Amino acid sequence: QQELVESGGESVQTGGSLNLACEFSGYARSRYCMAWFRQVPGQPREGVAAIDSDDETMYAEAVKGRFTITQDKAKKTLYLQMNGLKPEDTAMYMCAADIKDRMSAIRALGIIPSFFATWGQGTQVTVSS
Repeated sequence: QQELVESGGESVQTGGSLNLACEFSGYARSRYCMAWFRQVPGQPREGVAAIDSDDETMYAEAVKGRFTITQDKAKKTLYLQMNGLKPEDTAMYMCAADIKDRMSAIRALGIIPSFFATWGQGTQVTVSS
């Protein structure tokens, strides 16, 4: 019943900023969890940031202090503000969601794909050196 649609990915220079957006719908329950993942060829899928229905957040160490995950519940939109972009941030960025609040499991095991049942199509971020 859920639908996720990402936007905002583009090519930027090192040190630049981007704000990715993920429009979501179909969430009837008050508790849920959403996350951003990224993946590049030859690398495993990496959990980037997660947020739950109570606005609790968690970040991967590689992006901590540079990326911020937020949500606008009235607009039904999830955001990933990315500052100080580096070439190693180049990846396909994907939005994911689950109808359960997975934050406790995420804190125990990490931001992993198996926690999320619904995925967007992805948006490409390219950071030029």
